[in-house]
Amino acid sequence: MNIRPDRFMQLRLLAVFFSVFVLSLPAPGQDTHEASPAAAPDATSQSATQPAKNVTDDSFVIGNDDVLSINVWNEPDFNKQSLPVRSDGKISLPLIGEVQAAGLTPLQLQQDIATKLRSFITQPDVTVIVLQINSQKFNILGRVAKPGSYSLTATTTVIDAIAEAGGFQDFAKQKDIYILRKSPNGVESRIPFNYKDVIRGKHPEQNIKLEPHDTIVVP
Repeated sequence: MNIRPDRFMQLRLLAVFFSVFVLSLPAPGQDTHEASPAAAPDATSQSATQPAKNVTDDSFVIGNDDVLSINVWNEPDFNKQSLPVRSDGKISLPLIGEVQAAGLTPLQLQQDIATKLRSFITQPDVTVIVLQINSQKFNILGRVAKPGSYSLTATTTVIDAIAEAGGFQDFAKQKDIYILRKSPNGVESRIPFNYKDVIRGKHPEQNIKLEPHDTIVVP
């Protein structure tokens, strides 16, 4: 069959157009719209709508010289980021004045402050955090480099205490160390500690966690 040249050119152009059209179509299942990135949450708006969570240890009893952080939700003028407990066991706060802190747990102090603030603020949301524990101490005496009284943490062991005191002096009797501890009824017990055995892996149970007012004696 003979095709005129002009007709042949029309058919060829039509074929090229059809090929381009097919290639420009999206693949099956492909989304023709580019997904826009999700908006990042606004940290500022979140903090403006959510009160801070209370971070407290309900078993810990606040003492003199401990350092507290006290916050009242949505009351920036009231917030105290570093507030030491005075030697009389009290702290001073705006609006309500002096408040007894020593002898209370953080939760009890929160509730006490909130109760006093209700005369000034509707439904005060109070947070008390213990920043530094300075009231709980242990003593270490005898042949160590720096005998004295040291702040106690929840994880301080006998070996930790010796290291904090600078280690042993010459002629320290490392096998005859002992810890003096008073029970709640006032009875004092004597707990032996053989440093040389413990560091060799013998009797690791002797490396006890210290309690407030424990006294380590290094003969």
